[in-house]
Amino acid sequence: MTVRSAFRRAPLGAVLLILAFLLPSLSQASDDALRAQIYDQSLPLEERVAAMQALTGLEPDPERIYRICIWDIFGRSGPIFNAAQAQRLKIMQYGINVEMVPYTSESIMVEELKSGTCDAALMSGLRARLFNRYTGTLDSIGGFPERSQMRLALQLMADPRSANNMVSGDYVVMGIAPGGAAHVFVNDRSINTLAKASGKRVVVLDYDPTQARMIAGVGATPVVADIVNAPNMFNTGVVDVLAAPLAGYEVLELYKGLSPDGGIIDLPLTHITMQLIGRSDVVPNELAQFVREAFYQGFDEIISRVAMEEEKVPGKWWISIPDADRLEYERMMQQARLQLRDEGYYSAEMLTLQRKIRCRTDSRREECSNPVE
Repeated sequence: MTVRSAFRRAPLGAVLLILAFLLPSLSQASDDALRAQIYDQSLPLEERVAAMQALTGLEPDPERIYRICIWDIFGRSGPIFNAAQAQRLKIMQYGINVEMVPYTSESIMVEELKSGTCDAALMSGLRARLFNRYTGTLDSIGGFPERSQMRLALQLMADPRSANNMVSGDYVVMGIAPGGAAHVFVNDRSINTLAKASGKRVVVLDYDPTQARMIAGVGATPVVADIVNAPNMFNTGVVDVLAAPLAGYEVLELYKGLSPDGGIIDLPLTHITMQLIGRSDVVPNELAQFVREAFYQGFDEIISRVAMEEEKVPGKWWISIPDADRLEYERMMQQARLQLRDEGYYSAEMLTLQRKIRCRTDSRREECSNPVE
């Protein structure tokens, strides 16, 4: 008896019951095949986009405008907003009509992402940790001392094999951009060791209570500020120590806080990121994959802009760190990472990945022979 004749002879109820079991598996197989096409980077982009549209049902719709909110303390004229605008055409090739909206307050923008006013929002990596602990840990203290290490990490984040890690709860990481090195700025260049930071006033971010505990742990006094006011507090002498991106030296006028006797510790705390976080009910992960790849493709263009700003720092400000003290800093940062990992602040998986990348760059590091992350 053939399958077709069996179906003809079976009662209608039995046929419907069989179909009820078969259709979900057939549908899943079809979805899996489309998803495999989407994540296959060897295929032409047009084929991958067509598979994404077939899977998600998203089609080019001039009536549907996605609102992407951009945090830049200088608003519409700022460098972050202008760099984001350059990505707009790349995003639109996937059938998404986007509107870029600048925000000078990162905290307000984040709340509007949560409320649905923004479909996606570009924010600092530190703030992105609130939405995805895995990618938010990219900015961990001491995570990436070298730019090449961050480049490799962002290449891995844009790889389809990392796609599952890009979704957390109601949010999806749509793209990650490099922000350059973050350094410690001091108003007194004698503050070149941890011991000498004791009693000094250090800025900590208002939404990150763990920073205050870390600063207090080395005997310094934490002073709470938001990310917009912090540079001005340093420039006016309200605080003695500020951690900031090197690229902010001129645009944030940090030379005012450094003058006349300050300096910049010649040891990157890490290399920071900007992350585009979308609402997963609006932006499917399959669509976000294309945006993540476009962000990584723009790495060199973005980092060249960052480097131009970093090169504006005069050599006179650098404070050299002896090798013994440098090792002390690295151990302190490692202990901070371990503590924050154990408290659930950092992702253990990302810390392990960072350690592997650091050791790939320099296998002589102490942590490579005795890994604890």
